[in-house]
Amino acid sequence: MNSQHEQAWIDAYINGLIAPEDLAPLENRLRESAEFRARFRRHLALDANLRQTTDVFASEATAADGSRAKVLPFRKGKAPFVWGTLAAAACLGLGAFLVSTHFTPSTDAPAVATLIQTDNCRWEGTALPTLVDSRLGSGVLSLVQGIATLQFESGAVVTIEAPSRLELVDAMHCRLLEGSAIADVPESAHGFVIDTQDLKVVDLGTKFAVTTGATGYSQVRVFEGEVDVLGLPGSDRKRLVTGQGANVGGATRVPDHEMPRPRQAAEPVQESGGWTGIMTSHGRGADAYVRRGPEAPRGTDPLLMVKHTHLEEGLNNERRAILTFDLSQRKPIEVQEAQLVLDIKASGLGFSTLVPDDSKFAVYGLLDESRDGWDEDSIAWDNLPGSTDAGLVPEQTRKLAEFWIPRGGAGGTFVIRSDEFAPFIREDTNGLVTFLIVRETSETHPSGLVHAFASKEHPTGRPPVLRIR
Repeated sequence: MNSQHEQAWIDAYINGLIAPEDLAPLENRLRESAEFRARFRRHLALDANLRQTTDVFASEATAADGSRAKVLPFRKGKAPFVWGTLAAAACLGLGAFLVSTHFTPSTDAPAVATLIQTDNCRWEGTALPTLVDSRLGSGVLSLVQGIATLQFESGAVVTIEAPSRLELVDAMHCRLLEGSAIADVPESAHGFVIDTQDLKVVDLGTKFAVTTGATGYSQVRVFEGEVDVLGLPGSDRKRLVTGQGANVGGATRVPDHEMPRPRQAAEPVQESGGWTGIMTSHGRGADAYVRRGPEAPRGTDPLLMVKHTHLEEGLNNERRAILTFDLSQRKPIEVQEAQLVLDIKASGLGFSTLVPDDSKFAVYGLLDESRDGWDEDSIAWDNLPGSTDAGLVPEQTRKLAEFWIPRGGAGGTFVIRSDEFAPFIREDTNGLVTFLIVRETSETHPSGLVHAFASKEHPTGRPPVLRIR
């Protein structure tokens, strides 16, 4: 690695031009070389000083501790053009105008925890360092992809799963703002506390898990030992022991300010390249999920939940999703290509840490067109088209695509491509096409993750989209 290449990295990072694929090598170089850390720190300090002289970025102008530096994806700010800063930067060889960057400020605050392990992690909006072995003070960690494990100074070990936001309060206390966390608490940390917006969980020597989220609900599960839970309806304090759990709210509760939007017709969207996007909210389109057993219809829920298990104690957690798209304004016979687009969301149910591998899903097309007109208000496990208790009916369905969601995978848009979509659509004769989504990999733990996608009722996510051209 020559110094010219290293300097190009530094300049690109400061100017917001560093390629995403260069972030990990840059972090590795910072970890390996004390000389490079010092140079990186000097340039960040110089950048900070230039900002301070213009009073434009005074609040962000603190030099990094290079030994702990963590490179975060760059986001350009909206600062005004300042000629003096530009001139100074150019004279000093730092390239173009220095806009907003992120680095870890030095601090004398005591350490609360240490980041001891990461798996396929991506962080966003986090001021705390995120390199393995980083010592962390109080603050918020925002994990948007992967799984990360922290060891608190008290000895408590907490693993968070994306998407999660965890506030570190002190060595005996953290607050789960959103997402999922599993805590393994030794005797030295008895009394360790995890808060959510609904609950307070006090450890009494145990391994337990907590979830909370905007479209989920607060959930506690005890794997070993016991905890006290405060905040449950009708109880000031409840003791839970091995194998027990407690929930607050319905499975798809949302805050009042994010109540599901009313169903509205969404016209097909004309996209570039000849593509047309058709949502389940258009025309006679519909989406829902069903759960094994005598569950109430789920056609108005903001999430489409999918899970597969052979475990006897978790059989009633089996879930399948169904999507119908209205193509009556199009000519299905002319469709040459098609894609299915889903927004992945946190379900607030189960834990990715307890899923040993990536999860495999399949999309099936419904062949029986007489069942395309299923009703969201009455759809249930026992009347799901093309489906029986044992699985999908081969004579009534056709497998069109497979896709994988990585362990610890986060939210975001997921595009499913298959050469089988277009031929299936061309066979349509009634203007409706219906897809069934199932998970093919089975659970290995009763509290394994329930995957979820945004439905057309989700307050912030995009409904399922069928893109055709």
